[in-house]
Amino acid sequence: MNFLAHLHIAQACQSSLLGNLLGDFVKGNPMRQFPLEIAQGIQLHRFVDSYTDSHPIMRQAKKHFPNGQRRFAGIALDVMWDHYLALQWRNYHSSQLDEFCLYAERTVCHEQTMPVPERFLLMTKRMWQARWLESYQHLDNIELVLMRMSERSSRMAPLAECFTPLKQNYAELGQLFNEFYPELLNVSREFCVNSGNE
Repeated sequence: MNFLAHLHIAQACQSSLLGNLLGDFVKGNPMRQFPLEIAQGIQLHRFVDSYTDSHPIMRQAKKHFPNGQRRFAGIALDVMWDHYLALQWRNYHSSQLDEFCLYAERTVCHEQTMPVPERFLLMTKRMWQARWLESYQHLDNIELVLMRMSERSSRMAPLAECFTPLKQNYAELGQLFNEFYPELLNVSREFCVNSGNE
């Protein structure tokens, strides 16, 4: 899952929005680095990623990618899931998407009372200013996101080509998202309850 889904799941689980955004930027045991609520948010982020990556639906979705692109398919699908979530936002949330995004921005900034990685600060600054999350509604922007990610290094270059199978299999991937996301919300809530995060 990508930024929008992690923020949505965080709110649905009454977990730290900051912690759930920090998940990809923090190594090691977060309990030794952050206050409890934020550390639990990081743990939820890691659970969501692990559960998603190992799910049969992800294996099914990755079959739509040629062999040369398959190792990057998980990254491309994470971004694509945010597209389907943004497009169907009213099915999952009572607020408008732009209202939620403004709420998320205010909440993350309010929670940020301790030092965080510099690259996290740079990313979130760009994300809020350019309204990335709202832009995920439009398929053309998903292509742009993958293009930008592919330019980070020569190793990531094949990621730009992953947009073609996403577009070619748009309806089927959307159906897989619709099957998977409600399940992910439920198991994420269970994880928080069972681990004392609520």
